[in-house]
Amino acid sequence: MKMGSRLRSIALAEQLGPGLITGAADDDPSGIATYSQAGAQAGFGLLWTLLLTYPLMCAVQLVSAYVGRVTGKGLAANIWTCCFRAGVTVLVGVLFVANTINIGADLSAMGAVGSSLLGANAKAVTVVIAVGSLLLQMFLPYRRYANVLKWLTLSLFTYVAVLLIIHVDWKDVAGGLFIPRVASSSYVTTIVAVFGTTISPYLFFWQSAQEVEEVEADDEAEPLVDAPWQARKALRRIWVDTLFGMGVSNFVAVAIIVSTAATLHAKGVTDIQSAQQAAQALEPVAGKFAFLLFSIGILGTGLLAIPVLAGSTAYAVGESRGWVAGLDYKPWEAVGFYTVIGLATLLGIGIIFSPLDPIKALFWSAVINGVVAVPIMAAMMLVARRHRQMGKFTAPKGMALLGWTATAVMGLAVVLMVVFP
Repeated sequence: MKMGSRLRSIALAEQLGPGLITGAADDDPSGIATYSQAGAQAGFGLLWTLLLTYPLMCAVQLVSAYVGRVTGKGLAANIWTCCFRAGVTVLVGVLFVANTINIGADLSAMGAVGSSLLGANAKAVTVVIAVGSLLLQMFLPYRRYANVLKWLTLSLFTYVAVLLIIHVDWKDVAGGLFIPRVASSSYVTTIVAVFGTTISPYLFFWQSAQEVEEVEADDEAEPLVDAPWQARKALRRIWVDTLFGMGVSNFVAVAIIVSTAATLHAKGVTDIQSAQQAAQALEPVAGKFAFLLFSIGILGTGLLAIPVLAGSTAYAVGESRGWVAGLDYKPWEAVGFYTVIGLATLLGIGIIFSPLDPIKALFWSAVINGVVAVPIMAAMMLVARRHRQMGKFTAPKGMALLGWTATAVMGLAVVLMVVFP
């Protein structure tokens, strides 16, 4: 029995990759700040949003993965083929700005937490983290780099560990999960933030591009339009990988909301503006160990998210311009691609040293991402149902329906963001 369980675990681990890393990267320091604010402000009242986002998130990420695996090209390259190119250029440019701001905000949170843990200068910690991440992306071979990212996903479970050392009323948790409530207009803004954090454009480009990387790194794998006999195994892996990865992402988000609701909200702390503030606020309420776990999680998820943010930007720019793009190439083999990664990371560092408030910058990044997501998702759905590009592997009707539903929900979120600023 033990041997059978071990073999099943090994088989599952072998099927996990782009989907797991994408889902884990969704819980970056900015996402942690959003979920912490939801828990502190509304208690368990907004947990239901994560049950709603899970199927929508799965559908969107499955579509992006399908596009990459079937065509052997990333999302930006496919959208460039079938859509108004000037519009695609504008969207990619705006994505670059939003991701760079997000990188800066995440680095700021990691530097602040690292400073609290190590007693070092926050800006120095930030620079070390950013430069280290940049060097790993540039000089570590793709397979080893992907394994590093996969191991970093374990840092997410520090938030689950927090639940083991605090008191939680699980009856109230169940009520928050299954009974939708919107107690005030201020909750609407938080709901929009949760949707914007959970369904982000950079995740679409990353997972699609990583499916392409998986094909290029495997001598036997080919795009499914050229090798339809590989479809059954490949698509099954994508389903398992994506559903599991998005499940981990949402499960951890639930853990963050529950932990902050059971501690901060219960003690009347209802205004959390950053991941660092959430960690610091936990210490007097839940103890130093809870603070330590929360802080380690911020650092671990940040180390995972920074390369995903920078990499997805480089894939989007490189693919749309027809450049050689991919982490499997050496820096001198894909100069433009790695230049974008370096530029996004260095500009992110620059935000830390500028007078720009990282929290306000993060807010505007979320706004930009929310607006940009809608046309990108619409274009992605058009590609996924286009026989000319997908051949006989167009997205199934059920997946397409959920994908268009997610697009409509994000469109509604943008409208609400304008109505309830």
